Amino acid sequence: MGATKTEHFTDKQNAIATLAKALGHPARIAIIEYLLKVDTCICGDIVNELPLAQPTVSQHLKELKNAGLIKGEIEGNSICYCIDEKAFQKLQAYFTNISTKAENKKSNCC
Repeated sequence: MGATKTEHFTDKQNAIATLAKALGHPARIAIIEYLLKVDTCICGDIVNELPLAQPTVSQHLKELKNAGLIKGEIEGNSICYCIDEKAFQKLQAYFTNISTKAENKKSNCC
């Protein structure tokens, strides 16, 4: 049964799952937090902030970029990365919505 069957879910569900999967590693969370702290930076700066090798940091940056959580622009020999605000607005809207629904739900569970 190796297929993920993502076609059985809505586009919105697949999009949120992609964003959540990209955030599913502590190194990626650290990268996001660093980018929020400094606003923009180059990959070398991120490597200096994390206890990881440059190729590992590059792989994490690639995953975050592919998910749409960060943007990267080539500046000379470096790539300048920054947060993609639209992706975080989607996450915020999703979590606000489910949090509100959970708070308003009268549950007899557990």
